[in-house]
Parts: sequence; C-alpha cells; structure tokens
Amino acid sequence: MADEKGDEVVVVAALEEAQMPLGRWPILSYGVGHMLNDITSACWFTYLLLFLQEIGLAPRDAAIVMLSGQVADGLMTILAGEMIDRFGHFKLWHIGGSILVGISFSSVFGGCLLCTILGTDSYLVRTIGYSFFAAVFNIGWAATQVSHMSMVNCLTMNSTSRVALASCRNAFTMVANLGLYAIALVVFALVSTKACSDIVRQYRWIAYVSIFVGCSFLVMFYCGTKEPTLQSGSDCKKSVRISWGYWFKKTLYYQVALLYMLARLITNSLIAFYVTRDLKMNEYSKAIIPAIIFCCSFLVSVVLQEIKWNSRRLKSLLTIGAILWVISGAAVFVLPSQMHSLMYPLAMVIGAANALVMVTTIGLESSLVGDDLNGSAFVYGSLSFLDKMSCGIALFVLESYEDSISCGEIRGLNTVSRYGTGLIPSCFAVLALLVTSTLKLQDTTPRASAASAAALEAPLLV
Repeated sequence: MADEKGDEVVVVAALEEAQMPLGRWPILSYGVGHMLNDITSACWFTYLLLFLQEIGLAPRDAAIVMLSGQVADGLMTILAGEMIDRFGHFKLWHIGGSILVGISFSSVFGGCLLCTILGTDSYLVRTIGYSFFAAVFNIGWAATQVSHMSMVNCLTMNSTSRVALASCRNAFTMVANLGLYAIALVVFALVSTKACSDIVRQYRWIAYVSIFVGCSFLVMFYCGTKEPTLQSGSDCKKSVRISWGYWFKKTLYYQVALLYMLARLITNSLIAFYVTRDLKMNEYSKAIIPAIIFCCSFLVSVVLQEIKWNSRRLKSLLTIGAILWVISGAAVFVLPSQMHSLMYPLAMVIGAANALVMVTTIGLESSLVGDDLNGSAFVYGSLSFLDKMSCGIALFVLESYEDSISCGEIRGLNTVSRYGTGLIPSCFAVLALLVTSTLKLQDTTPRASAASAAALEAPLLV
C-alpha cells in the first residue's frame, strides 16, 4: 500500500510539473529544431526544378525527380507517425532524419553521385540518380518533421506553452525562408552568370550555405530540448493507444485533411519560374518576390496572435484568406509581362493570404487532436502524407505539359507556370471556401468539446 501511495504521489507531482509553463530557453530551443528542414525545403521547392532543368533534364523528368521525393516523403510520414506513436524516441527520429537530409540534399545539388560511381553520364542514369537522392532527402525530411511536430503536445500539458511552442516553430519557419532568400540574393550578387554553368554554380552555393545554417541551429535544438516524457494524461509509456479507426470515424478529420491538402496546394506555386520566365523579371526577382511573400506572411501571422480564437473567427479568417487567393491568383494569371512591377503588391496580398490559410488550417489540426495525444503523430503524419502525395502528383501533371526550354530562352504567355501560379491555386481556393462552409467544430463528447474549445480560444501565435 505504501508503494502504491508513493507511486500516486510521484504521478501527481509529475502531472503538476507538466502543467507548469515552460521557460524561454526550452521554447526557443524547440523552435529552431526544424530550421534545417525549413531552409532546405524552401530551397527545394523554389529552386530544384530550375536547377534540374538547367543541368539538362526535361521538365517531365525533373518532375519525376520531385515526384519520387514526394512519394517517399508521404510513405515515410505515415511510417514515422505510426512508429513514434508506438515507441516514442522523438529525438532519435529527429537526429536520424536530419543526417539523411544533410547528406542527400548536398548530393542532389552537388551533382550526380550515381554517375560518378558508375563512371557514366547517361541521361537515364542521371534521372535515376537524382530521383534516388530526392527520395532519401524526403525520407529524412519526413522523419524529422513528424517527430518535431508531434513533440508539441508531449513536451508540456500547459496550453499556453503549447501555443508558444507552435508559435516559435512557425516564427523560425519564416526566419528560415527569409534566410534562404537572403542567401540567394547574396549569391546572385556575388556569382556572375555569363553562362548556364554559372547558374548551376549559383544554386549549388545556395544549397551548401543553407545546409550549414540549418545544421548550426540543430546544435541549439539538441542541447536545449529534452526527450518528451508526456502522453495522454500521464507518462510517455502509457499502453492505451488510439487506433486509426478512431480518426476515420470523425467527419472533422476528413474536413481538416481536405483543407490542409488544399492549403498546401494553394501555397506551393511555381513562383520562381513565373517571375523570371513569364514576367521576364531579372534573376534577383527569384529571391525578392518569394521574400516579400514570406515577409507579409510573417507580419500577418504576428497580427493574428492578438485574436482570441473561436470557431466563428477561425472559419471567417480562413474564408478571407481563400477569397484573397481567388482574387490574387486570377490577377497573376492575366498579368502581362509589360506590367510585371504589379507583381510586388500582388506578392504582398499572396503573403497575407498564405498566412491566413496556413495558420487557420494548422489551428484546425491542433483542434482536431485536442487531448488525444497517443494519436497525435498519426494525425499529423496522415495529413502530411496527403499533402505530399497531392503536391507531388499535381506538380508532375503540370510539368508533363511543360515544353523544354534552353538557357535564356523566353516563353509565350500561356505557360504551365502561369497556370500553376495563378489559375489553379484560385480554383483550389474556391474549393476550400466550399469545405470551410461545411465545418462544424463542436464535438459531441464533453471531453472532446472542452479540448476543442481550449484549442480554439488560445491564440495560434504568441
């Protein structure tokens, strides 16, 4: 009896400690833990297709390289989510994934390693080589992402600290993206482009510096973040797990999944292709326009922290973000190259729309999970799987209709990047509006209702 009472005292003490707010250092160190993923991801989705086509791959084959990575990412996301839910060890998954990200990312932008090993530079071997390392990169990226995202609810039971962790992570995502474009601006200024080989060299320098910066922040994360020791209500090793079927019975799960997928499809555009090849802007625009978008996203995200969230406001702001994207996407689609200076104010509107759409959909994810911590990794993992597969397939379909272009060649007005940056995201935004109108965020069970209300009333950013 004495032992049982002692155990109860220990559990109660642990729960009381878990309810205490986290200090600034644990929040800061957690927030920088996704920097390597974020900065390499920004480089990947902004410049990889440009890089692959500059080294001679056809648009369709460059899209195959991207698709192989997206498929590997999606599958690994599900696997990592399930394994973390079963066994924990968040930091171990994070370390392993980060190592894979660093090695494979440098291999993709560093040249065809498989060609060097086999002693051939054939087109097929190049495509296979880049596809392989793209898959490895995305496997590591997924392992790091899922472990980092699912840490939030298990590091503390204090709702304010949970919001602070998510907010800090989001802030450093912005820092990573802006840092990437700052690096790109410096490289574009210092490395001249007298030939196509110089353009390839620019992208390689951007990639190498990005890896160095990301790895530097990882040291802070590993030193300052402890292995999470919480799960639903008590300790990390609680045996009761939430089955997949529990989520599949929730209508809200499908609604949130569809909205998250649409949000990613809307915000992942071919902006670098569009500004340089369709609007005929200079090479600095490949860094300046995305930087404007992320600056405006960051500013709007900071403003959103002042709002006390409830279901009505969340739906309203998601609707506003989608409407802004419908308008700006249509404007991007019809914008002639002679009026390319209008792209700067359009980038501001796109940035604001991106923030509204992404912050609200991520807030919906948190509301969906609530207190069901033993299934949090599956929720984040499955939604990320849907995101990766849909974005990969959409990009492959778009690039299948793209014509090859030689270095310096100018294209006409009706191009894939114009559709992919303007019209198609607008259509996805219309669909998001329809799904948002069907959202019912109130759950039927008292426990779920309380958890959902707490998630919605807390600010999404601090």
